[in-house]
Amino acid sequence: MKEVILVLIAFAITFSQDGSIQKIAELKKEVIVRWDERSVPYIEAQNESDLYFVQGYVTASDRLWQMDLMRRVASGRTAEIFGQSALEQDKYWRKFGFAAIAEKSLEFMDEKLRLALENYAKGVNAYIKSLNDETLPVEFKVLKYKPEEWKPADSILIGKILAEALSTTWRQDLLYAKLKASLSEEKFAEIANVVTPYDVILFGKDSELIAESGASIVPSERILKISDKELELRRKSLEMIGLYAEGLAASNNWVVSGKRTLDGKPILANDPHLPPTAPGIWYMIHLSLPDQKVAGVTFPGVPGVVLGHNDFIAWGATNVGPDVQDLYVENFNEEGKYQTPNGWQAPVVRREEIRYRISPFSDEVKSDVYEFLETRNGVIILEEDGKKYALKWTAREPSNQEFEAFYYLNRARSWEEFKAALKRYGGPMQNFVYADAKGNIGWYAAGRVPIRRKGDGRLPYKGSESDGDWIGYIPFEELPNLYNPVEGFIVTANQRIVGTSYKYRQIVREIAPPWRARRIYELLKANTKLTMNDVRDIQYDVFNIPLSNLARRIISLSAASEETLNLLRGWDGKMKADSKAAALVNEISNCLASKIAEENKPLTSYIVQLRLLPKVVEEESKLWLPKKFTSYQEFLKACDLEARKKLDEKFGRDNWVWGKVFVANFSHPFAAVKDPFGISKQFEVKFENVDGSSQTPNVGSFVSMRFITMPGNWDKTRLVIPLGQSGDPRSPFWKDQFDAWRTGVPITFPFTKEAVLKTTKRLAKFQPD
Repeated sequence: MKEVILVLIAFAITFSQDGSIQKIAELKKEVIVRWDERSVPYIEAQNESDLYFVQGYVTASDRLWQMDLMRRVASGRTAEIFGQSALEQDKYWRKFGFAAIAEKSLEFMDEKLRLALENYAKGVNAYIKSLNDETLPVEFKVLKYKPEEWKPADSILIGKILAEALSTTWRQDLLYAKLKASLSEEKFAEIANVVTPYDVILFGKDSELIAESGASIVPSERILKISDKELELRRKSLEMIGLYAEGLAASNNWVVSGKRTLDGKPILANDPHLPPTAPGIWYMIHLSLPDQKVAGVTFPGVPGVVLGHNDFIAWGATNVGPDVQDLYVENFNEEGKYQTPNGWQAPVVRREEIRYRISPFSDEVKSDVYEFLETRNGVIILEEDGKKYALKWTAREPSNQEFEAFYYLNRARSWEEFKAALKRYGGPMQNFVYADAKGNIGWYAAGRVPIRRKGDGRLPYKGSESDGDWIGYIPFEELPNLYNPVEGFIVTANQRIVGTSYKYRQIVREIAPPWRARRIYELLKANTKLTMNDVRDIQYDVFNIPLSNLARRIISLSAASEETLNLLRGWDGKMKADSKAAALVNEISNCLASKIAEENKPLTSYIVQLRLLPKVVEEESKLWLPKKFTSYQEFLKACDLEARKKLDEKFGRDNWVWGKVFVANFSHPFAAVKDPFGISKQFEVKFENVDGSSQTPNVGSFVSMRFITMPGNWDKTRLVIPLGQSGDPRSPFWKDQFDAWRTGVPITFPFTKEAVLKTTKRLAKFQPD
């Protein structure tokens, strides 16, 4: 281990010297790369093959180990570097068979994107070949292994891991079925109701709810516990790479017509919300060809730009949360065959060899072979006493392409071309907002959402019947969309975007509460002369609607100690890092939710917070009042005492503020390694001065990127990521963007050639050899 420590001490950061020339045989013509003061690369090439080659090379020079880890997670190969402790996590991912699916996806892929992936991979590999024992990224040195060749399928694997993070809902099917069987009809109806007075509906209207349909399958307590263990493995894996969020990941975006801005031009804003990690999940990039420029962010390992703008249009995205996963209870006989509508069939047996180290720093490697069963409905993911649950999922269909749409979005010049690009999109369904240099704005909810023969996938199906068969996807033309709406602006924040009258209810299965969307909507509606700074202020808004309402309710009922009442009377409802009231009201809310959930198992406190609590407290619902209390005043007072006690015990008597509760912890994946030598600590970044919460437009450290642009005035574009471009903790670009990201101090992202030249701090030329 001494040699590992010496490696870290001796490790020196190397940068390309200004004006350096690198000779590379694979290039056709010279490529110029300029870096600005944040080390954002601006790549100027004469053809696509060279452009993506150098993008792969440059990205790998900043984020190679992050790229390697993401492909290892998705393909179930982390135990090869982290040791036997990661074996169960690898088994979880191997069930999905993503490595083979990614390879198969290449057969269905658009030829232009396939070539882009190939050239990007060649660039990554050219960088890998340029490394030696001294210049190898530090993580590889510490874990004593070298990067393997990057393949086009590895980029597809990153799409699959995003699909897993943004569309996993199968556990909710089990829980929903259990709640339906366990709760009273009245209570279940309130849980199932998605309509609130705060909703921001974009498409359709609310009408009478239709009863849920599905098989009468009631999962056992044991299968719920087994599923919890599976999801714990999922959590550990996704946390390593900054893609885990309880529920599904959240985000904000909106677009405003020039009719409502001071400059008369539209403004588009987007801030995706993903867990904090170091380095972050986004990589800033500017790509230029003789007839095309595009800038924004992408995922390390993915060519092109995922969110951003070109000369003509800008776009952003938030998660929709449809149901694209179904569970099927398969009936197996003693011969190992399973029952179908057409008789008994033999399952497909898939064997996977998983290699693992004895420990993270050991050179000794072992391997075990595991078998996974596949039925006509999907892979078996849960088993209990002979009962097997199969999972069907859009992400396991090789023809569903996560990145093909982005290749064409990079080149789109109009609303029609924007829609044509989105028609190709097969990843987790997104709310794509749009603005163009001609002044148009729009929104399209795009993605593949299955149509079932019967029902909408909310409940598990019987695998032996055909009710749960997928008979197609929602036609693209029938997906919700808006173009130049009369209101002059469009807001999405993972809320319920369609009314209950919309034909396909499964499109908004796992929605976020309406608080962020409602707050953004009201702030935009109140201002008809919006500026870039106004939009920035909305991104940083920390007013919490439900907790502010709860505080007022506590005051009106005198349902707390006099000390608490005085604190709440002076609170402005904002989740500021130095606020004592924010910390206390949040803890009172947690207490209320946990006590309601405790009396209504298997209901979780998360669902109580999500669907019930504000309405329950406001109406003083006797239906949900825990039996030990005679009134909500008594209930609230008890939670006030309990909340204060809990905060005092954790932080010291009266020594708590919101920033200590809502800590911004940007952990490096090394945190997953049991490290007795403390090496991983140098990779961690923690702050207690970050404002925000999950129920405010500003969600604090979960804001993975902030983007504001004004089409037609592209050099005013603002884009910032939480830490920095580099994945090396000793680089000056490891966390140089943090202060600007936290405070909102504008940093522009230049686009035109003239503006780029003015901001250039370093330059390198890549030339054919």
